Amino acid sequence: MHRVKKKRDVNEGKWIGVGGKLEKGETPDECLLREVKEETGLTLTEHAFRGKIFFFCEGAPDEVMYLYHATAFAGELVSECDEGELAWVEKKEALSLPMWEGDRLFFPLIDRAGEPFTMTLRYKGDTLTESFFGEP
Repeated sequence: MHRVKKKRDVNEGKWIGVGGKLEKGETPDECLLREVKEETGLTLTEHAFRGKIFFFCEGAPDEVMYLYHATAFAGELVSECDEGELAWVEKKEALSLPMWEGDRLFFPLIDRAGEPFTMTLRYKGDTLTESFFGEP
């Protein structure tokens, strides 16, 4: 998703995956299915948990992201999304798009076989200042 629609968006101008915040009592899997449906109109029929990423940014609340890889879906992609412009992008072209520096580190790991990973990313403004595998 190309984030170009919301005012005062920390992701403005960047390409990011679809997703959102957990609602009270919701599991990460339930959140994934709800957010993908809300933002894209698609119902995921196959997906796998790939990793947990801890984000720290000076002056902003700490965040945890649960990263999933979807391999099958049903439905039609919606033509409008309040969050940004939706587009299918070839994986080989994705890293050439404007995105967060940390996203460039974990994006290639989504398809990797094996156990889910954990990663910690620290930012100062838009600049990645530290990254490492593992929990903080």
